Parts: sequence; structure tokens; C-alpha cells
Amino acid sequence: MMALTSQLKFPTTQLTPEMLQSKLSDKQIAIIYPNSSLRSFFLSYFLENVRDGLIYHRVSMNISNLTEWVESMISETGAFVNGFGAQAQAALDAHRSPVQVGEALAADLGKVSPDSVMLYLDDLDRITFEDDFAQFIGALVGTLPAHVKLVVSSRVVLRAPWYDFVAAGKAVVLGVEARRNNIIFSVEEHPRPQLECYAFGRGQVLLNGKQITAWEGTLPRTLTFFLIDRPLATRDEIFASFWPDLDPKDATNVFHVTKRKVNERITNRIEDGTDYELTQYTSGFYVANDRIARHYDVFEFTEAVEQAMVANDDRKALQLYQRAVDLYRAPFLQTINAPWADKRREELRRLYATALTGIGRVFLRRSEHNRALGYLSRAVREAPEREDVHRNVIALYLHFGMVQEASQQYEALEAALKEAGNLTPSKDSRDLLEQIKARQ
Repeated sequence: MMALTSQLKFPTTQLTPEMLQSKLSDKQIAIIYPNSSLRSFFLSYFLENVRDGLIYHRVSMNISNLTEWVESMISETGAFVNGFGAQAQAALDAHRSPVQVGEALAADLGKVSPDSVMLYLDDLDRITFEDDFAQFIGALVGTLPAHVKLVVSSRVVLRAPWYDFVAAGKAVVLGVEARRNNIIFSVEEHPRPQLECYAFGRGQVLLNGKQITAWEGTLPRTLTFFLIDRPLATRDEIFASFWPDLDPKDATNVFHVTKRKVNERITNRIEDGTDYELTQYTSGFYVANDRIARHYDVFEFTEAVEQAMVANDDRKALQLYQRAVDLYRAPFLQTINAPWADKRREELRRLYATALTGIGRVFLRRSEHNRALGYLSRAVREAPEREDVHRNVIALYLHFGMVQEASQQYEALEAALKEAGNLTPSKDSRDLLEQIKARQ
């Protein structure tokens, strides 16, 4: 079915293959928490257990619309499944709606095999056409045949439709393991070196409790953070992020020299006579080396936000959101100026705003208006493009009789929307403006 094979072992955590199978048995959708440290192992498990029914599709960069995306999926999968995507391609050629394209692809998936079929969508955060995407996914999920499952993996907070599926009992969320001391709880037969990476702020890496400081230049240090932040990375992605202007031969040489320096920093710190590598090359991907235990604050942060967003009560949500806010000590890798770091910094800033918003709205539901205003005001400073949060703040100012502050907040909303794309406030926001005018 696909050009990937797996040699990875299932991780020695409390999550066993049997438990994973049980989680998936009555669900048609599996959502992998962004940046779960077990992403590569989930993929490995599906490779081993679904085999000929697995269709793996990694969303490419620079995909700008639904037609490009679905056509790339059809083309890629067609190399392994003859005739795949005929109905979806016909819907695209006829300029059908996103809903009709989603229904057509669901029918195509059903024909891949009479047995189990799994569509694994990776790097879904690269999708930018959100309105068409939401309609397409809703139709796809709504019409999937019973023997077809969908797995979704993304680096940032997954879009709202997925949480609706979780709430409806159609989806299971993977990548949340029992924890001890805020790291993944693992039962080890043989103790492994412990690599701790803290990427909020200036960034630091510790090995067995001692900070690595002698990097022999900035490049090995930067590559270390890049590889830790990406549990699955291809050589092309690495080259495009670090050496886009070099030809493949020169880029390969620089990469191997830099990677060797990274591995030396690790090996020299352990001093047990064994050579250690940060990553291992498996099935076309650089993945985490399972001989080293990793603990990464960014993964902890993103998982805390994700768990909070699907928590079934406010008390649990508040604890998780607060955990995320505590972890976000400063913006991501402030000392690294590179496009990949800038993009990741922006993603995590938005997640931080989501955590602040979540806390504020819990307090709002509790009628703790002072505390709600404090957190929501912080959230809107982090994410001025969030019109809904502006409205929360304006409504709270009006609740306290702070009409002038409410007016200033509305002006800030107008300015933020204009800067974001020459947009104007929605009707809900304009209704608040009328309340402000009525009280001036």
C-alpha cells in the first residue's frame, strides 16, 4: 500500500499495543495530540497492524486550496492503489462543493479493500483553507464506510470539528499517557540517558541533569532543537530549513558534519563507552532515538492545552490550562532567528493565548469577573487577531461600568482586524459597540 516499512519497537510505557487496539476498536477517528512524544510509535503500530490497508498522506508545504490537496493525495496514493480516487477526481473536475468532494473521497476509501482501511493524515497544520477544509472533513467523516478509519496528526491545536467528533463519541484521542513528575511515565528494564530540552525562552538542553554548553557553534545547537521539536523529519525538510540555497550534495555534507557534532555532545556527556545519536533514520524519516529518554517542555505545554480543550469539567480544564501557562515562561527559542523557529514561535504564542482564554472563560462561567478580565486581557494582548476574546473583554468592561475602557478595546479590535487583512468587526461585535454608545 505504501513505501514505508517499520522497524520501531512499541515504547515501554503504560500504553501497550493491546490498550491501543482497545482504544481504537469502537472509534472511527483517532486524533494524535500535537507533538506527542509517541507520534512515531503510533505510526509504527499502524504500519505493522493495518499493513495493506494503510494509506499514509503527509500534507505538503505550499498547498493553497482543497483541490490541490485532494489531487496530491490521489496522485500519491494512486502509485500504490490502482485507480484510487476516481470519484473524488471526478468531483473536483466537475467543480463540486467541498461537501461533495468529501463524500466522493469517502466512497473511494471504501473501495480500497473489503477489510480494514486507514487513512493517516500527517502534518495537517499545513492546511490553510479552513472553511473548505471544515466542510470537506465533516462530509468525509460523516460518510466513511464502517471498515474505514481516519487518523489525524498535527503540530498545532487541531481545528474545531475534531473536538465535536470527540464529544460525540466518534473519535479517540491518543498520546496522553499517565505521568509522574510531569514527564512520560515509563517502566524501564534498563535505565536510559535522560535528555531534557527547555525551549521556552533562550533554550537549554540538559543530559542526565547537566547542561550542555559547549556546542562548537550555533548550528549544532539549533539543529538539536529542530530535531527535538520534530519527532518525524525528512531530509528534505531539514535541508529546506537550514540550507535551502545549497545543492543536495553540499547540504548533505554540512548536515552530516553538524549531526556528528550533535551526537558527540551527547556521547561525551554520558561517558559509558557507547556512541549515542539524537535521532535514528527509519523508513525515510529521522525519528527519536529510543535509546535516549526525552523530556521536552513544549510537548508538555501543547499536550496540556489539548487535554484542557477536551476536558469534561471546568476543574480539570483549569488545572491543565494553568499547567500550560506555567510552562510558557517566554516565547519559543528567543535567541534563534530562522523561518522555522519564527513559525513555531507564532504557533505556540497562539496556543498560549488559547490557554489564557480557557482560564478566563472558566472564571467567567464561575462569575469571577475580576479574575476573568485579568486572564482575557492577557490573552487578547497575545493574540490581538482573536475577535471573540476582544468581545469577552469589552463585555466585562461594560459589566464593571468601564465604558471608556470598553470603547478603547473596541478601537483596538478594529485596528487589529484591519491589520490582519483589512477586515471589519462582525455583527456580534457591532452590537457591543451599540451598547457602548448607548452608555456614553
